[in-house]
Amino acid sequence: MTASPPKPPPEAELAKPLQETTDELVAKLASREVVPLRHPWRWAAAAVALVLLAQAAHALVTNDAFQWDVFFYWFFRPVVLEGLLLTLQLTGLAAVFGLLGGIALALMRLSRNPVLQSVAWGYIWLFRSIPLIVLLLFLANVTALYHTLSLGIPFGPSFVEFSANDLLSFYFVAVLGLSLNEAAYAAEVVRSGIISVDQSQLEAAAALGLPKSRQYRRIILPQATRAIIPAYANQLIGLLKGTSVVYITSLLELFGVVQSQASVNSGQIIPLLMVGTIWYIVLTSVLSIIQYYLERYFSRGALRVLPLTPFQKFLRATGVAR
Repeated sequence: MTASPPKPPPEAELAKPLQETTDELVAKLASREVVPLRHPWRWAAAAVALVLLAQAAHALVTNDAFQWDVFFYWFFRPVVLEGLLLTLQLTGLAAVFGLLGGIALALMRLSRNPVLQSVAWGYIWLFRSIPLIVLLLFLANVTALYHTLSLGIPFGPSFVEFSANDLLSFYFVAVLGLSLNEAAYAAEVVRSGIISVDQSQLEAAAALGLPKSRQYRRIILPQATRAIIPAYANQLIGLLKGTSVVYITSLLELFGVVQSQASVNSGQIIPLLMVGTIWYIVLTSVLSIIQYYLERYFSRGALRVLPLTPFQKFLRATGVAR
């Protein structure tokens, strides 16, 4: 007579103790208080930063050498605002012409034509090698080399002639010099944005039979723009500050006005320099805000959730919105 093996318990009987154990564990975890992770060194660094900021603000406010009454006198003076307006004009025109030239140069460098590639590379190499102040001085004195400029057939007869002194005014020289310099840097920014697009996407589009123009419009440009905006915004800020060197052509933009007034009012150099500094900070802040919203707009489709705007963060911090 042999003993039969014991029968295994039903699955329901095995699952029941396991379910009870899980419920007990969940109840035990839920009863515990969640303590957030503490970062004492992070708070210490923030406190040090606040102390340094307070010290800097105190030094600015209490130091009589800054002459804040003189600063507020000059801040909205018409002569300063005229210089500010000229700075904005130079920046806007050079940004437009420089970006258009940069796009053309970038497409030439990406072309399969070796002549176009070489010409674009040579332009970028040359104008990135020449300091902006040297370029402006050279253009301001180009009338010593050429007294007349003409339009016509290359190496042939000319149809229209201009006096170089009449055409190359200080304003024209400043816009031309800034645009030529800006185009060389913008070309590399645009080219880096285009080549950042994954080539496999273009191969897939070509396999589907999409024409080149549609590939650029639908695939390359939306993705390249996201990479171009941050770099070109930095370039624009550099261009804005770079306009301060056009004073050497006797064109009085914001810094030129500040410098000329400081030379006349020798006891007010510091407040006048602060006027120029604060206006440059205001202008770069506006450009940074525009850059933020452009980046946010073109990040649609690339991010699952768009970053909150500062106003939305404020509403959430104050509990007005979730």
